[in-house]
Amino acid sequence: MQPYELTVAESAALIARKKLSPVELMESLLSRSRALEPKLRVWVTLDEGAAMAAARRAEAAVTGGKKLGPLHGVPFGIKDIFYTKGVRTTMGSPIYADFVPDHDSAAWARLKRAGAVGIGKTVTTEFACYDPPPTRNPWNAARTPGGSSSGSAAGVAAKMFPAALGSQTGGSVVRPAAYCGVVGLKPTYGLISRYGVMGLAPSLDTMGHFTRTVEDAALLLAAMAGYDRRDPASVRRPAEDYMAPFKARRARAPRIGVLKGYFSERATQHVRDHTAGIVERMAGSGAVVEEATVGADFETLAAGHKVIMGAEVAATHERDYAARPGDYGPKMRALVESGMVIPAASYIQSLRYRQHFIQVISETLAKYDALLTPTTPAPAPGPETTGDGSFQIVWSALGLPTVTMPSGLDPDGLPLGIQVIAGEFEETKLLSAARWCEATLGVKMSPPV
Repeated sequence: MQPYELTVAESAALIARKKLSPVELMESLLSRSRALEPKLRVWVTLDEGAAMAAARRAEAAVTGGKKLGPLHGVPFGIKDIFYTKGVRTTMGSPIYADFVPDHDSAAWARLKRAGAVGIGKTVTTEFACYDPPPTRNPWNAARTPGGSSSGSAAGVAAKMFPAALGSQTGGSVVRPAAYCGVVGLKPTYGLISRYGVMGLAPSLDTMGHFTRTVEDAALLLAAMAGYDRRDPASVRRPAEDYMAPFKARRARAPRIGVLKGYFSERATQHVRDHTAGIVERMAGSGAVVEEATVGADFETLAAGHKVIMGAEVAATHERDYAARPGDYGPKMRALVESGMVIPAASYIQSLRYRQHFIQVISETLAKYDALLTPTTPAPAPGPETTGDGSFQIVWSALGLPTVTMPSGLDPDGLPLGIQVIAGEFEETKLLSAARWCEATLGVKMSPPV
């Protein structure tokens, strides 16, 4: 096995035991990146000299006998809306092409304290929104990797780095993770600080991440979660052990509620059949699986998300758009302009319905360890779009935690995924269910690049 093939947990463990050099790991990943970047276009900013210098500092700490964090020496990709001190952060926009922050985002600062090493800034769609990225899907360069965390998802899938930061306002972590065949975790809104991240829609923006295993996703969450007074949405909660599900020898078979209706009506026949087969395998492996019902309308919730997002995006971009409208892409421009004319009454009604839906679905969630849906209605489409985020936006609207994991390939060899959902701040329960699903399915994904 080459070092670039290692997961976060594997890399960190080998480095801690002095069986793997952080320099060797970084060299392997940079070599992989050089080979694949011309095809995939993952990077916005990659300074190999700075990356190697950081790896050498990590190695010096190991050889010097210093106490190591749980992610010591592990290289990360960083979505280019997360501030990185002294490193250009463009937001995918010419308006910020030369912006260099003087501080780190809270999420990246916490990963660094855990020992993580930055390898570079990954492509984001413009302002983490709709206009398609230059990045290509490592499974098929004629398909989109999804958005807006395009470079992060594609780079983890292509093994250019073992983990990456992303963000989700609509479907920008979970959808690209599914399209690229990796694990994507969107935690509860407010669990990871938004401080130092370019905002899009403040009541929806959620920090998340990409890995190749559920265990790695838990490791990153453990490093980043926690109250931050600098973020008004940050929630003060007792610390949780997100690694607890992985300390047990075997995961307990969960009770799973399968959501159909909204999710089956939009899916292709192949995705419906694929998901039904996954559910059958889970039931055969000991899970309690039944169809779940929700006494509220996902259609109305999705429409409300569109109103909330449009109004908040218009407010967020009011100043930049007034000053430089010509520097906005067509889809972002249309979103800002439509958001400017959303009536206040529609915005408030959408907020009220969101709160109503949270109360209704909490009753359903209380019956299960997790809910389950296909992650996307279909596999990755062409590069003219970032794909259909309808199976994510409802959970983004509600602020609930979700994780996607690979579940197989479609007839064209493109990844498919399943999405599991839990209640607010029930990440430990969610990760336990996801660990069991991952182990039961036993899907190992590696793109043909």
